[in-house]
Amino acid sequence: MLEIKNLSVSFNDKILLDNININIQRGARHLLTGSNGSGKTTLVQTIAGAPEYTITSGQIIFNNIDITHESATQRALLGIFLGAQNVPEIPGLSVLSFLKYSIIAHKKFETGRDISMAEFMEILENARTKLDIPNDWLNRSINVGFSGGERKRLMLLRLIMTKPKFAILDEPDSGADSITQQQIADTVHDMHDTTFMFISHQQKFTDLISPSNITTLEHGKIKKQ
Repeated sequence: MLEIKNLSVSFNDKILLDNININIQRGARHLLTGSNGSGKTTLVQTIAGAPEYTITSGQIIFNNIDITHESATQRALLGIFLGAQNVPEIPGLSVLSFLKYSIIAHKKFETGRDISMAEFMEILENARTKLDIPNDWLNRSINVGFSGGERKRLMLLRLIMTKPKFAILDEPDSGADSITQQQIADTVHDMHDTTFMFISHQQKFTDLISPSNITTLEHGKIKKQ
Protein backbone atom coordinates (compact mmCIF):
# COMPACT_ATOMS: atom_id res chain seq x y z
CA MET A 1 0.00 0.00 0.00
CA LEU A 2 2.76 2.44 0.94
CA GLU A 3 6.49 2.25 0.25
CA ILE A 4 8.87 4.90 1.54
CA LYS A 5 12.28 4.67 -0.13
CA ASN A 6 15.42 6.39 1.20
CA LEU A 7 13.37 9.42 2.24
CA SER A 8 15.14 12.48 3.62
CA VAL A 9 13.20 15.62 4.57
CA SER A 10 14.25 19.10 5.64
CA PHE A 11 12.58 22.18 7.08
CA ASN A 12 14.30 25.57 6.73
CA ASP A 13 17.45 23.75 5.60
CA LYS A 14 17.51 21.58 8.73
CA ILE A 15 17.39 17.81 8.11
CA LEU A 16 14.49 16.31 10.06
CA LEU A 17 14.31 12.84 8.48
CA ASP A 18 17.33 10.93 7.21
CA ASN A 19 17.10 7.97 4.81
CA ILE A 20 13.76 6.53 5.97
CA ASN A 21 12.67 3.18 4.53
CA ILE A 22 9.26 1.72 5.43
CA ASN A 23 6.94 -0.73 3.71
CA ILE A 24 3.31 -0.86 4.84
CA GLN A 25 1.23 -3.76 3.63
CA ARG A 26 -2.42 -3.44 2.69
CA GLY A 27 -4.65 -3.88 5.73
CA ALA A 28 -1.92 -3.12 8.28
CA ARG A 29 -2.35 -1.16 11.49
CA HIS A 30 1.14 0.32 11.62
CA LEU A 31 2.26 2.02 14.83
CA LEU A 32 4.84 4.81 14.59
CA THR A 33 6.63 5.41 17.89
CA GLY A 34 9.48 7.51 19.24
CA SER A 35 10.13 10.29 21.70
CA ASN A 36 9.01 13.87 21.11
CA GLY A 37 11.09 15.43 18.35
CA SER A 38 12.04 12.09 16.81
CA GLY A 39 10.34 12.95 13.50
CA LYS A 40 7.02 11.12 13.71
CA THR A 41 4.75 14.07 12.87
CA THR A 42 7.21 15.26 10.21
CA LEU A 43 6.97 11.85 8.54
CA VAL A 44 3.17 11.62 8.51
CA GLN A 45 2.80 15.24 7.41
CA THR A 46 5.25 14.57 4.57
CA ILE A 47 3.30 11.49 3.50
CA ALA A 48 0.14 13.61 3.43
CA GLY A 49 1.85 16.32 1.36
CA ALA A 50 2.37 19.21 3.78
CA PRO A 51 4.10 21.87 1.64
CA GLU A 52 6.31 23.28 4.41
CA TYR A 53 8.50 20.18 4.37
CA THR A 54 11.07 19.70 1.59
CA ILE A 55 11.85 16.21 0.32
CA THR A 56 15.59 16.33 -0.39
CA SER A 57 15.87 12.72 -1.57
CA GLY A 58 13.90 9.51 -1.85
CA GLN A 59 10.43 8.49 -2.96
CA ILE A 60 6.94 7.91 -1.61
CA ILE A 61 5.06 5.22 -3.55
CA PHE A 62 1.36 4.91 -2.75
CA ASN A 63 -0.71 2.13 -4.26
CA ASN A 64 1.92 1.74 -7.03
CA ILE A 65 1.85 5.48 -7.83
CA ASP A 66 4.82 7.77 -7.21
CA ILE A 67 3.33 10.63 -5.17
CA THR A 68 6.64 12.19 -4.07
CA HIS A 69 5.85 15.49 -5.75
CA GLU A 70 2.04 15.38 -5.74
CA SER A 71 0.03 18.05 -3.91
CA ALA A 72 -1.77 17.36 -0.64
CA THR A 73 -5.09 17.67 -2.50
CA GLN A 74 -4.13 15.04 -5.06
CA ARG A 75 -2.92 12.70 -2.33
CA ALA A 76 -6.21 13.09 -0.48
CA LEU A 77 -8.18 12.32 -3.63
CA LEU A 78 -6.02 9.25 -4.27
CA GLY A 79 -7.07 7.96 -0.85
CA ILE A 80 -4.70 9.31 1.82
CA PHE A 81 -6.43 10.64 4.94
CA LEU A 82 -4.73 12.62 7.70
CA GLY A 83 -6.25 12.94 11.13
CA ALA A 84 -3.86 15.62 12.40
CA GLN A 85 -2.94 16.09 16.03
CA ASN A 86 -3.66 19.83 15.98
CA VAL A 87 -6.58 20.86 13.79
CA PRO A 88 -7.51 24.46 12.95
CA GLU A 89 -10.69 26.26 13.85
CA ILE A 90 -12.48 27.62 10.78
CA PRO A 91 -15.08 30.21 11.79
CA GLY A 92 -17.88 30.58 9.24
CA LEU A 93 -17.43 27.17 7.61
CA SER A 94 -19.99 24.72 8.94
CA VAL A 95 -19.29 21.05 9.54
CA LEU A 96 -22.08 20.23 7.09
CA SER A 97 -20.64 22.37 4.27
CA PHE A 98 -17.14 21.04 4.84
CA LEU A 99 -18.29 17.43 4.69
CA LYS A 100 -20.51 18.06 1.66
CA TYR A 101 -17.75 19.56 -0.49
CA SER A 102 -15.25 16.94 0.68
CA ILE A 103 -17.51 14.03 -0.23
CA ILE A 104 -18.51 15.61 -3.56
CA ALA A 105 -14.83 16.00 -4.50
CA HIS A 106 -13.96 12.43 -3.52
CA LYS A 107 -16.91 10.85 -5.31
CA LYS A 108 -16.30 12.93 -8.44
CA PHE A 109 -12.66 11.79 -8.49
CA GLU A 110 -13.53 8.14 -7.87
CA THR A 111 -16.56 7.75 -10.14
CA GLY A 112 -16.45 10.69 -12.54
CA ARG A 113 -19.95 11.73 -11.56
CA ASP A 114 -21.59 14.09 -9.12
CA ILE A 115 -23.60 12.74 -6.22
CA SER A 116 -27.04 14.00 -5.33
CA MET A 117 -27.87 15.74 -2.08
CA ALA A 118 -29.95 12.70 -1.16
CA GLU A 119 -26.93 10.41 -1.61
CA PHE A 120 -24.78 12.71 0.49
CA MET A 121 -27.36 12.93 3.27
CA GLU A 122 -27.65 9.14 3.37
CA ILE A 123 -23.87 8.78 3.75
CA LEU A 124 -23.86 11.49 6.42
CA GLU A 125 -26.77 10.09 8.42
CA ASN A 126 -25.33 6.57 8.45
CA ALA A 127 -21.99 7.83 9.75
CA ARG A 128 -23.52 10.32 12.20
CA THR A 129 -25.81 7.69 13.68
CA LYS A 130 -22.98 5.18 14.02
CA LEU A 131 -20.92 7.68 16.01
CA ASP A 132 -23.89 9.10 17.92
CA ILE A 133 -23.03 12.63 16.85
CA PRO A 134 -25.74 15.22 17.64
CA ASN A 135 -27.41 16.72 14.60
CA ASP A 136 -26.83 20.28 15.83
CA TRP A 137 -23.05 19.81 15.49
CA LEU A 138 -23.46 19.93 11.72
CA ASN A 139 -24.43 23.60 11.72
CA ARG A 140 -21.52 24.70 13.91
CA SER A 141 -18.25 26.10 12.54
CA ILE A 142 -15.40 23.63 12.09
CA ASN A 143 -13.84 22.88 15.51
CA VAL A 144 -15.00 26.19 17.01
CA GLY A 145 -16.09 25.54 20.59
CA PHE A 146 -15.51 21.79 20.31
CA SER A 147 -13.61 19.94 23.03
CA GLY A 148 -10.64 17.73 22.24
CA GLY A 149 -12.77 14.59 22.34
CA GLU A 150 -15.48 16.17 20.18
CA ARG A 151 -12.88 17.13 17.58
CA LYS A 152 -11.73 13.50 17.48
CA ARG A 153 -15.32 12.39 16.86
CA LEU A 154 -15.61 14.87 13.98
CA MET A 155 -12.38 13.40 12.59
CA LEU A 156 -13.96 9.94 12.80
CA LEU A 157 -17.06 11.22 11.01
CA ARG A 158 -14.95 12.45 8.09
CA LEU A 159 -12.94 9.21 8.13
CA ILE A 160 -16.02 7.00 7.90
CA MET A 161 -17.61 9.14 5.21
CA THR A 162 -14.56 9.35 2.91
CA LYS A 163 -13.49 5.68 3.35
CA PRO A 164 -9.83 6.32 2.48
CA LYS A 165 -7.44 3.64 1.30
CA PHE A 166 -4.80 4.79 3.79
CA ALA A 167 -5.52 6.67 7.01
CA ILE A 168 -2.92 8.41 9.16
CA LEU A 169 -3.99 9.18 12.73
CA ASP A 170 -1.55 11.43 14.59
CA GLU A 171 -2.14 10.90 18.31
CA PRO A 172 -5.90 10.32 17.95
CA ASP A 173 -6.05 9.47 21.66
CA SER A 174 -4.74 12.88 22.72
CA GLY A 175 -7.49 14.84 24.47
CA ALA A 176 -9.96 11.98 24.09
CA ASP A 177 -11.64 10.29 27.04
CA SER A 178 -11.76 6.51 27.40
CA ILE A 179 -15.13 6.23 25.64
CA THR A 180 -13.90 8.20 22.63
CA GLN A 181 -10.65 6.20 22.56
CA GLN A 182 -12.67 2.99 22.44
CA GLN A 183 -14.80 4.48 19.66
CA ILE A 184 -11.66 5.29 17.67
CA ALA A 185 -10.32 1.75 18.15
CA ASP A 186 -13.66 0.21 17.16
CA THR A 187 -13.73 2.33 14.00
CA VAL A 188 -10.20 1.25 13.06
CA HIS A 189 -11.11 -2.41 13.48
CA ASP A 190 -14.37 -2.00 11.55
CA MET A 191 -12.74 -0.40 8.49
CA HIS A 192 -11.30 -3.54 6.92
CA ASP A 193 -10.62 -1.89 3.56
CA THR A 194 -8.50 0.89 5.06
CA THR A 195 -4.82 0.59 5.96
CA PHE A 196 -3.80 2.57 9.04
CA MET A 197 -0.68 4.29 10.34
CA PHE A 198 -1.03 5.83 13.77
CA ILE A 199 1.03 7.61 16.39
CA SER A 200 0.36 7.13 20.08
CA HIS A 201 2.23 7.52 23.35
CA GLN A 202 -0.42 5.73 25.42
CA GLN A 203 0.07 2.00 25.88
CA LYS A 204 -3.57 1.50 26.87
CA PHE A 205 -4.78 2.99 23.59
CA THR A 206 -2.12 1.13 21.59
CA ASP A 207 -3.38 -2.12 23.12
CA LEU A 208 -6.91 -1.28 21.92
CA ILE A 209 -5.64 -0.93 18.35
CA SER A 210 -3.42 -4.05 18.48
CA PRO A 211 -0.84 -2.84 15.93
CA SER A 212 0.31 -5.32 13.30
CA ASN A 213 3.68 -3.58 12.83
CA ILE A 214 5.81 -1.08 14.74
CA THR A 215 8.41 1.41 13.48
CA THR A 216 10.39 3.47 15.97
CA LEU A 217 12.03 6.77 15.02
CA GLU A 218 14.98 8.29 16.84
CA HIS A 219 16.56 11.62 15.89
CA GLY A 220 15.00 11.47 12.42
CA LYS A 221 16.15 7.94 11.68
CA ILE A 222 14.61 4.50 12.05
CA LYS A 223 15.83 2.94 15.26
CA LYS A 224 17.16 -0.56 14.77
CA GLN A 225 15.50 -3.10 17.05
